[in-house]
Amino acid sequence: MFIFAVPQNHCAVIEMFGKPVSVKLSGLNFYIPFLQKIKRVTWERTHTDGKFIQLAEQIMDTPIRPCVTKDNANLEVSCVIRWRITDAKKAVYDVSDIHKFIQELVLNEMRAMIGSRNFDEVNSSRAKLSEEVVQTISKTTSRWGVNISSVEIREFHIDEATRDTMREQIAAERYKRATILKAEGDSVATKLRAQAAKDALQLTTEAEATYVSNMSRIIGQEEAVKALFNRQTLEGYKTITDNPASKVYLPANMPTMLTPQN
Repeated sequence: MFIFAVPQNHCAVIEMFGKPVSVKLSGLNFYIPFLQKIKRVTWERTHTDGKFIQLAEQIMDTPIRPCVTKDNANLEVSCVIRWRITDAKKAVYDVSDIHKFIQELVLNEMRAMIGSRNFDEVNSSRAKLSEEVVQTISKTTSRWGVNISSVEIREFHIDEATRDTMREQIAAERYKRATILKAEGDSVATKLRAQAAKDALQLTTEAEATYVSNMSRIIGQEEAVKALFNRQTLEGYKTITDNPASKVYLPANMPTMLTPQN
């Protein structure tokens, strides 16, 4: 039949004498019998063998690819690729199996990107790594009539030695954070104690000033100062004699106590 229908979001390549002459989009189409024919597309990777090429965005999983980071960590990575065909002629004639070529290109570029980074960089910036892979391979895939929408890391396996190293790093990081928090807590506590001591000293000073002022009105300023001094001296002796086993020697020139006035 020289009249045929192309499904939605598909196309068909028409050949004449082995060369592509046109691309038929979805709908009712025709070709010249005996001179033209519909190109049969065979892609081994996806077991495709038919006349119609899908133009809608497609999702393709890659096999697992072993990689080694810059600091010699062994990884196994697989990806999910979102892509679409933008030029059916290039996708059919410029490469033998577009699916296989895309997978190999993505995995090889991903392995090269991982090999140029340390494990911590790879583990913490997977999204950025995927974006860089897309940007790098876009020039090549455009020559094949393909647009890569995104590349995402699906599986990310590490060997046991790398896993042990990660555990040690996590434990060290937790210890570091705990040490910092304890130091910050001690610093805050020291500041609070210093502020409390300052406030207490200020209150004591204010109380003594009030005491001296009140006593000055009763017995005079000079006698009030002596009374305050004598009280502080007695409080000092009380402190040093709290322990009954302690021997205290009083100086011969002890301050004269306030003598009550008749």
